[in-house]
Amino acid sequence: MDCPTEERLIRDAFAKLTAVEALEFNLMQRVLRVRHRYIDAGPLKAQISRLGMQAIEIGQDDDQSTPPSVTKAWWPLALGLVTALMAEAGEWLGSVPELVVALLALTSIALAGLPAYRKGWIAIRHRTLNINALMSIAVTGALLIGHWPEAAMVSVLFAIAEVIEARSLDRARNAIQGLLALTPESATVQQADGTWVTLPAKQVQPGAFVRVKPGERIALDGEVETGQSSVNQAPITGESLPVDKAPGDSLFAGTINGEGSLEYRVTRHADDSTLARIIHAVEQAQGARAPTQRFVDRFSRIYTPVVVLIAITIAILPPLLQWGGWLEWLYKGLVLLVIACPCALVISTPVTIVSGLSAAARQGILVKGGTFLEQGRLLKWIAFDKTGTLTQGKPQLVERILLTEQVTHALEWAISLSSRSDHPVSQALSHALWEEGITSKEVQDFSARPGQGVQGRVDNHIYFLGNRRLLDSQGLVSEGLYQRIEALEQKGQSVVALANQQQVLALFAIADQSRETSQDAIAALHTLGVKTLVLSGDNPHSVDRIAKQVGIDEAHGSLLPEDKLSLLQQKQRDGAIIGMVGDGINDAPALAQADIGFAMGAAGTDAAIETADVALMDEDLRKLPDFIRLSRSTYRILMQNIALALGIKAIFLALTITGEATLWMAVFADMGTSLLVVANGMRLIHHR
Repeated sequence: MDCPTEERLIRDAFAKLTAVEALEFNLMQRVLRVRHRYIDAGPLKAQISRLGMQAIEIGQDDDQSTPPSVTKAWWPLALGLVTALMAEAGEWLGSVPELVVALLALTSIALAGLPAYRKGWIAIRHRTLNINALMSIAVTGALLIGHWPEAAMVSVLFAIAEVIEARSLDRARNAIQGLLALTPESATVQQADGTWVTLPAKQVQPGAFVRVKPGERIALDGEVETGQSSVNQAPITGESLPVDKAPGDSLFAGTINGEGSLEYRVTRHADDSTLARIIHAVEQAQGARAPTQRFVDRFSRIYTPVVVLIAITIAILPPLLQWGGWLEWLYKGLVLLVIACPCALVISTPVTIVSGLSAAARQGILVKGGTFLEQGRLLKWIAFDKTGTLTQGKPQLVERILLTEQVTHALEWAISLSSRSDHPVSQALSHALWEEGITSKEVQDFSARPGQGVQGRVDNHIYFLGNRRLLDSQGLVSEGLYQRIEALEQKGQSVVALANQQQVLALFAIADQSRETSQDAIAALHTLGVKTLVLSGDNPHSVDRIAKQVGIDEAHGSLLPEDKLSLLQQKQRDGAIIGMVGDGINDAPALAQADIGFAMGAAGTDAAIETADVALMDEDLRKLPDFIRLSRSTYRILMQNIALALGIKAIFLALTITGEATLWMAVFADMGTSLLVVANGMRLIHHR
């Protein structure tokens, strides 16, 4: 099941079953999901069997999400090839009786061509013109006009080509599934009495303690409890270098432990690991048709009937106009029938998209659908959040100005509020004060003020912790205070103010540094013709400093979430296709508004993997130009495949009309084109 004609066959058959409520096809993965009211899948399997196909039920708890390939006996095909060659040789020699040649040909067709004949008859009964129906008609026509050896050879060549094509498609289908083989089936687990036992990974529950030796693959997601080592995370994040791990760091199933021994606490069940979720997300993306694929599917519905009509016209009209004999033009019509099926055209797009999605996943780029993979080549602008995206996201407290005599209390109020906030600047302040031994107090009525900061009640008084906009909203900024804040911001520092309802109590200056990879990523984007801008709620001086460091084209600071949204909309009104890079949770409106939303460092983050259009599994911005290059390569190969499929068929249309094409040549043209576009599309799997 990899062609829309087969999908329509199944849809028409299931339309007769009143208990079937909905069908969801994934042609590339050969998976059909059915919502029905039957007790079991028996009636569904029976209906599929009547169409000449075999249905294999996949349970929700099964390891595989695609059905296994059905291995068929090879000897009938081999014997069919031998008898077809004997029939060809008999006709070429001329001394073999025609009856013997005919019997050899019929034997060959019976051995190699019966499956296609059976499927062809089913398709014809359901008034569907798929490749099996067209081949059956062509072979029958060749037999009726006395082309015995050619009919046999066509049947055998078609059967051989189908086997090769099925193997090639299986490789494409299993490209991402190969990642599952990276996960060990067992893990060394600590028991209640302290002993260590090897158990199947699927039996290990979250909370268990697992030991991994040097050089071993990590079996389950978890968090390091004891030990230090470096871990190769390439299967998850695409990182080329191992990452150092220490207590408190996350581990991912399928990654490879380095030189040290680690003991870690399991945080996810085997079926819910980050690697499993990546594979599931890519498989879901494969089921969604990309724009080019939707166009090809629509085009194929028109293409096949038109070519069949041309074939009938060629077979009937010239003899009626006395431009030649009936057998001559009937043969030409049969040749054209063989190349009328659009399977090569139809299968070329999903193979290419799946290969592109698989290549991206292996590089640590999780693309949530073929639409985004295609659209990436059109990006003209990419907008970045600053903190944690362009910068390391680990700002440090570099300066403080206390404006109250209650120094200790002010620091306690500051840590109490900052420890409740998840903003990186607040976290930096909280961490610095915690290292000084400052203790936090209970906070009541705590609330966040988007784009400004936070507030809460401590010691029965309301305190505010935030930026200049928060002070403005409370009317607490004086000329002298403004100058102090301005002086700090001109150094490229972010200023966090602590205030009560009457006055500002303290100013804290926080500074962040750009990532080492940010400058390389921005330079690569500019080389690709993509412009860049940074959208940040931080002060303009700090934003400008980082923008200049990494080479950003435009910098905008002191933005509220709605301001970021407005700037993106303005770019889109000007005709720009724009992407937005953030952490997948903050800046949600801007990420949603962008044509493509990129989530940074999504490994192990459920929200980012689920909501982003494209998730960068690590924090390396150089994957952005990699994604755009992959998108452009995908589109280029899509266009190549469409041109190959249509071009070769156009050439054979001309050759058929001039009498140069034969039936076996038409089989090579049709199935050869299918193999060619599959092979061309699969080049993307190894794209770098």
